[in-house]
Amino acid sequence: MKALSRWTFALVLGATLSLATSATEKPFVTVNGKPVSQADADLYIGQAHAQGFSDSPQLSDHVRDELIRREVLFQQAQKTGFDRNPEIAARAEAARQKILVQAQATWEIEIVRAYMQDFLKKNPISDDQLRAMYNEMKSKGGSTEYKVRHILVKDEGEAKSLIAKLNKGASFGELAKESIDSDSRYNGGDLGWITSSKVVKPFADAVSHLHKGEYTQTPVKTGYGFHVIEVDDTRPLQVPSFEEMKPMLYQQAQADLVDRMVKNLRAKATIQ
Repeated sequence: MKALSRWTFALVLGATLSLATSATEKPFVTVNGKPVSQADADLYIGQAHAQGFSDSPQLSDHVRDELIRREVLFQQAQKTGFDRNPEIAARAEAARQKILVQAQATWEIEIVRAYMQDFLKKNPISDDQLRAMYNEMKSKGGSTEYKVRHILVKDEGEAKSLIAKLNKGASFGELAKESIDSDSRYNGGDLGWITSSKVVKPFADAVSHLHKGEYTQTPVKTGYGFHVIEVDDTRPLQVPSFEEMKPMLYQQAQADLVDRMVKNLRAKATIQ
């Protein structure tokens, strides 16, 4: 009851949109001859549901009390002329317009959601498409996983200096403390197990030419800077089966389909 009281207090003070009652709709409650719509009550109930309250006679009574309280306060404010005060009326109208914009956006989202569901239903994804995606993923991922460490620096000269120190017997883990990669500098530069498809191409190419225990003898340049890379271990890549990957592939295929459709619509649209 205490939590519900706090919620109702927020309702009284919060800005809400009063919804008109149609001629054929039975009002939720009538105050001094003015009907308060069921849709208005549903708005409050929806807010309560969003905060974890379940339907109950107590909730229904609270909503009714709050709507009556709001209505009698509003009618009294009108009687005393607050709705005719230019400054107050302007603030109230700005709040109302903001809610109307939000309502319009919600309305559009529901229509778009229905259109998207229909579009995907009319453009089904076949198993052949999913298998093609699966095979492409396998080919890009290669057949090997690599356990790697790296040291990332901004300057090529600095990277060459690090390689020279490694060649003289310096500890890779100690030198990794000079890395600008904050995620790995304090754990010896460890990046864990990776595949070629999980890293940028220059990095993947360098790793694929290293054997276990080897490190790059020249800096590897990527968009992040210059890397010194060491391969700690390798193992055959264990690729999940097609059936295991199918749900993820299906979602990706649908997303790609929608992206292409939207791209085509944008290309035809007049955008200023």
